[in-house]
Amino acid sequence: MSSFEEAETEETVTCLHLTFYHPGQAEKMMFRCLDFCRRQQLRADDMAKFGRDSSLCRYSLVDTRVSRIQFSLQFYRKLHSSEYTFEIKNLSKKTKLTVNQTELGYLNKTDLPWKSIICFGEYQVLAEIQEGEAVDYFETRLHLAEAPILQERCLPSLQPVPDNGISPSFPPGQGKSPTEIDENEMC
Repeated sequence: MSSFEEAETEETVTCLHLTFYHPGQAEKMMFRCLDFCRRQQLRADDMAKFGRDSSLCRYSLVDTRVSRIQFSLQFYRKLHSSEYTFEIKNLSKKTKLTVNQTELGYLNKTDLPWKSIICFGEYQVLAEIQEGEAVDYFETRLHLAEAPILQERCLPSLQPVPDNGISPSFPPGQGKSPTEIDENEMC
């Protein structure tokens, strides 16, 4: 047998892709301590912590409004299953964390869906799990978003144009000039 035939089968590794966004990221550079260039390998029993305190958190955010430890991610295998996933826990006493619009208070935790949006303060993080078979470790890969992950929900509805190409008439004051809307108004 050749050495190729005797070589162990290569395991695929579960990778957690995290895409970060903050509206002030260009000016405030809060992500400057994160390594966006490569995958990082963690042992399966390591807890990936995110927060302001670089001595406690593997992933440090340079922002005084972020808690010393904001949240953690724990890799685990589901009971009576061969499926591996992540659990997210809010470790901030001051800031609520949402995962796909499910609010987590201090020390609350939940399973991280295979694709989810994590929000705290003005931060938005898209989390995507790429499944693998390795049991001893997992990887993280960080990305930086250029635009908000969550888009505004209050988009103006467009008026349909009939087949004859003539726009319907608008009530007085509408459609003739831009209308100012108070940003505090509810949609």
